[in-house]
Amino acid sequence: MLCRRLGTVDFESTFDRMKAFTASRTHETEDEIWLLQHLPVYTQGLSGKPEHVLDPGDVPIIQIDRGGQVTYHGPGQWVAYVLFDLRRANVNVRQLVTLLEAAVVRVLGEWGIRACGDPDARGVYVDGCKIAALGLKVSKGRSYHGLSLNVDMDLSPFRGINPCGYEDLEVTSVATLLGSNCPTMDEVGEVLLRHLEALLPSPD
Repeated sequence: MLCRRLGTVDFESTFDRMKAFTASRTHETEDEIWLLQHLPVYTQGLSGKPEHVLDPGDVPIIQIDRGGQVTYHGPGQWVAYVLFDLRRANVNVRQLVTLLEAAVVRVLGEWGIRACGDPDARGVYVDGCKIAALGLKVSKGRSYHGLSLNVDMDLSPFRGINPCGYEDLEVTSVATLLGSNCPTMDEVGEVLLRHLEALLPSPD
């Protein structure tokens, strides 16, 4: 699996690049993980309802093709796009989502944060507060989009939406939980890649 560290990038060009990669890949194409941060943006999923956008201010809203409702991406949040051939690895979508949640739970556990996934409201939570969101698109058995993990970011833009379509859902971050003991973005990013690589199955 190839891991690409893309830095801080805008959403739309990255979205186009993901779609192009997925459309052009073959059975032999290596799976990839793109680790990056986005400039501030709200993304609205296929089933997204406009009433969940409360007060976006100057942050752009982009309609996209993943599942789920609206979420926020911005600096200080790691996004891992998982460009993965499910059919080749004999994995279904639900299994992939569970593996992504498990990777985040393991990452947080390295800093003593007890987290869990929720099969009824996908994502990763700490004491009921959401710290990581997930959303995937699968085309011809191949996924794109992925997960976002709040590390050390301004959480106030989440107040402009009902995060993931849940009214009054609180969000949190590693920095909120650990304060001055928060690891660096680079430290968290490398640990996230390590756990993703360890948990995602190799092709049969």
